[in-house]
Amino acid sequence: MTQDATACEVATLGGGCFWCLESLYDELIGVKKVESGYAGGHLANPTYEQVCSKTTGHAEVVQVSFDPTVTSFREILEVFFTSHDPTTPNRQGNDVGPQYRSLILYHNDEQKRMAKKLIRDYASQIWNDPIVTELAPYDTYYRAEEYHQNYYRDNGFQPYCLFVIRPKVAKFRKQWQAKLKKN
Repeated sequence: MTQDATACEVATLGGGCFWCLESLYDELIGVKKVESGYAGGHLANPTYEQVCSKTTGHAEVVQVSFDPTVTSFREILEVFFTSHDPTTPNRQGNDVGPQYRSLILYHNDEQKRMAKKLIRDYASQIWNDPIVTELAPYDTYYRAEEYHQNYYRDNGFQPYCLFVIRPKVAKFRKQWQAKLKKN
């Protein structure tokens, strides 16, 4: 039996504002699609305003579809752990609340195993404080409103994009230069 060359794996990750993570993963080779959304909570079909109320249990997440023959789940997680602070509970910079928590929602046992390994052997080596990333099984994902999709690409001159996302993108491009899509 041959493997389908277009088969994708999915990673669901929360690392602060979904606009930030989406802008990074969109540039990584092997990534076929990145979508901003909500996961990890109890309310069905939440809106952005409901998630921001801090009462739904949801985190802002990205759902990354990638070709594992080009970019591994390990590399997806290495980008994750170097692009946000996994040591601050419910916070990334000035973004505060449970919707900004560090979160890995694993889709299978292999993703769970790899996430545990990277928390122990990778993230804990590059961060001085304890890793607080929540590791939980994937359940349900809700796509965020259309205006959140490709936000940095479409709104790059908004203040949040200029002062928060742009520096993250620049750092990411420098650190992951060999793994970037060629434009």
